[in-house]
Amino acid sequence: MSTPAPIDAPVSTDTPAPAPTPAPAPVAAPARTSNAVLLAVISLCTAVTAANIYLAAPLLGLIARDFGVSPSGAGWIASVAQLGYAIGLLVFAPLGDTADRRRLVAVLSAVAGAALVAATVAPGLPALAAAVLVACAATVVPQLLVPLVAERAPAERRGRHVAAVVAGLFTGIVAARVLGSLAGQAYGWRAVFLGSAALTVAIGLLTALILPAETRPRRASRPLKAIAALPGLLRGSAELRAACLRQGGLFGAWSSLWTTLVLLLTADEPFHLSTASAGLFGLFGLVSTAVAPVSGSLIDRFGASRVVTTAYVLAAVSLPLFWLGGHQLWALCAGAVFIHAGLMAGQVANQTRALASTGTPAAANTAYVVAAFIGGASASALAGPAYAHWGWNGVCAIAAAAIAIGWAGSAAVARKNR
Repeated sequence: MSTPAPIDAPVSTDTPAPAPTPAPAPVAAPARTSNAVLLAVISLCTAVTAANIYLAAPLLGLIARDFGVSPSGAGWIASVAQLGYAIGLLVFAPLGDTADRRRLVAVLSAVAGAALVAATVAPGLPALAAAVLVACAATVVPQLLVPLVAERAPAERRGRHVAAVVAGLFTGIVAARVLGSLAGQAYGWRAVFLGSAALTVAIGLLTALILPAETRPRRASRPLKAIAALPGLLRGSAELRAACLRQGGLFGAWSSLWTTLVLLLTADEPFHLSTASAGLFGLFGLVSTAVAPVSGSLIDRFGASRVVTTAYVLAAVSLPLFWLGGHQLWALCAGAVFIHAGLMAGQVANQTRALASTGTPAAANTAYVVAAFIGGASASALAGPAYAHWGWNGVCAIAAAAIAIGWAGSAAVARKNR
């Protein structure tokens, strides 16, 4: 099988072309430009589609008021979004190894857009939850594109290439919280869902148009068979199991804190911020975008293990800051910086290792991201009731437990396979 060309590999001009062959210079520059545009569009598509998963989180207060329920009573919508994404990963992401990615990206973008439109007319929480579930199940486009980037990147620059796309993903998360909350305050939460539907369809179809043609041998796509193969894939790769546990712990801690933070900030005590003001707190998520390229470079230079250890240290440092942040806004700000830096460093390092852990990168990526989102969905589902019963201290306890489980579980896997 031929090796695909890297996305941004330079075209060598040192060796002169044979006399009968036309000079390659006129072809090289367009190829470079096209590949640069491809990577940029993939990153943009990742940002737009990833935003859908977190679209409801900053709008929970507005949704609760619209449907006449308490804010904590609407908090489970954020967990439904993450659950839908995990389901979509199980069903669709493994098809990246066999199906035509261009067609799959187009279809999933259209389905996600239609579901988001349905959310705008939802008469109650159950209907909204069903629409969000379908939209997030179809918004797995980023995880179809990350393996493509990893496959086409040279080994010595794979970390940086994966980091570029992951940075797009977290930029989308920041945009969902900041822009979503501002637009929701001004126009209502339904308008935010409608705008996201239009963006999802437009960017998804553009990405499908410019993706390179598939050069792999055509094979029948069997989603159920791909899902059934995931447990065996995990059993056969200790490296993949460790990456899943590590990121599940980090993502669980981040998700429990970040999905309930709006409830703390908009409560009557101690901060009493508006939805728009609370949404601006999401700007701290830009730390993720800044950390991603640095993490990719460090992985390529020093290896993923050191970066993962650093990620857990940063996440652990954030926990006492978040606990203190229950009454001190400055501590919440500092904790947000540390948790985002740790999550991003861990995401780039763990995903890079997961993609290289088996000969089927799309399937390995599916197992990895499903595990991460199961960790995130479980922690955020527990965080809502914890906040209702024990306040912010209960949420911090859930985050601490997630980090402890992720680190201890991955350490146990490493010891067992020495």
